[in-house]
Amino acid sequence: MLPMIAIIGRPNVGKSSLFNRIARRRISIVDPTPGVTRDQLSVSIELQPPEELEGSADVRWVELCDTAGFGVYSAEGKQFDDAGEDLSKLTPRVEEQIRRAAHDATIILFVIDAQHGVTGLDRQIGQLLRASGYSAKVILVANKVDSESWEAHAYDATSMGFGNAACVSAMNGGGLRQLAARLWTIVGESSAKEPSSEMKLAIVGRRNAGKSSLVNALAGQDRVIVSEIAGTTRDSVDVRFEANGRSFLAIDTAGVRKQRSFADDIEFYASTRTEDAIRRADVCLLLLDATEKISQVEKKLSGMLVELHKPVILVVNKWDLVDRKLKLDDYSDYLTQEFPHLDFAPIVTVSAVKGEGLEQLVTMAFNLFTQASHREGTGRLNAVMQEILKKRGPSSALGTIAKIFYVTQIATKPPTIAVVVNKPKLFTAVYQRYIINRLREELAFSEVPISLVISERKRRESPGDRPVGKASKAASVESNLVTESDEPAAFEE
Repeated sequence: MLPMIAIIGRPNVGKSSLFNRIARRRISIVDPTPGVTRDQLSVSIELQPPEELEGSADVRWVELCDTAGFGVYSAEGKQFDDAGEDLSKLTPRVEEQIRRAAHDATIILFVIDAQHGVTGLDRQIGQLLRASGYSAKVILVANKVDSESWEAHAYDATSMGFGNAACVSAMNGGGLRQLAARLWTIVGESSAKEPSSEMKLAIVGRRNAGKSSLVNALAGQDRVIVSEIAGTTRDSVDVRFEANGRSFLAIDTAGVRKQRSFADDIEFYASTRTEDAIRRADVCLLLLDATEKISQVEKKLSGMLVELHKPVILVVNKWDLVDRKLKLDDYSDYLTQEFPHLDFAPIVTVSAVKGEGLEQLVTMAFNLFTQASHREGTGRLNAVMQEILKKRGPSSALGTIAKIFYVTQIATKPPTIAVVVNKPKLFTAVYQRYIINRLREELAFSEVPISLVISERKRRESPGDRPVGKASKAASVESNLVTESDEPAAFEE
């Protein structure tokens, strides 16, 4: 396990901005509304050595964790959501997440706002940290020290008993280099090793489908807040797991609904984070509520998954609540009707609340990850494509014979197959779907998307016509796909 650095403080002191600055990318949603961050957000990052050790010391890896503002709904802000639900009901669970992060952390960054000075809520948080025995691992951070004029205000915070505050500005980056170097020194050499590569698993779906319950069931503890209040999860939450000796990262995302129903900008940003989570995931779980009909939101999500060529498992949650007269085969037919473009995706039934079906789900996810990472040999690809063309070639009103000169796999995740042909126009979208379906039957890609790249053969150039430099190398790679001397015989209909 990597050392954890937890960022803790009252609402609106700039915790999420600091988190994004240290992580060097936008992960946590930043908005002046108290309560935007509710769950424990984490990311693995590398800390650079102090300037005097650059070139002679390695980076060190840590898990950086952002938490909600302590006392968020007792602070001034939006206490009721667009459906009239009292968000203060979330306070005990939000604060429990903060306590767990503080307990698990190697270092606690206790953030205050230098421009507002030390408040009563700041002192309350400090008292709780001392009472819990965490004083030794606390670094007091005075944020919003955007100029030297605010440094005096930061020094007033020494009265809290955590030593001198580290003065930073998450807005302009001031003091961040010094803080990162201090963290590098504290975590020590035990974190010098980069974390091993892991499968990234995004859990997507509409509101209240049970995404957070599924993450907690996988983790065996409450890592994300589960509530009857729709839209509780706002950010994409990363949670790391180990199962049967293999590690993976589950990304819990905000529940999606129709864009015209968005209550505020925060919900828009949460929806954008969901799309970002899908893009960085290796496998996606489209979580469906077995007690509800498939909605347009889920159909839109499925279209996004197909467009991005993501391996998908259709996860049917709350299966324990459906009428026992409903057979899985009949429900599978219903899903095929609703998601015809995902007819290759496996279906797994689970009960997140009861913990049923989770082992099968994780096994299937790793199976899809393996399929998407597989690389097929060129000889096998050419042989399979020849058989496909013999059985059914693309039709041509003019009687033109389709020819495939060369086939090779050029990428994984998704498996990307390049096909060099005589007439690309003959290979219509319908015929390409036919090819992809046949490839799934014959190759180790039976349950994952395949990207097909159809291109026309380039005529061989004489040496004097070839470009030079970088362009020459690119042209050489392309021309080497097919040459008069080494290309296989054309596959004819």
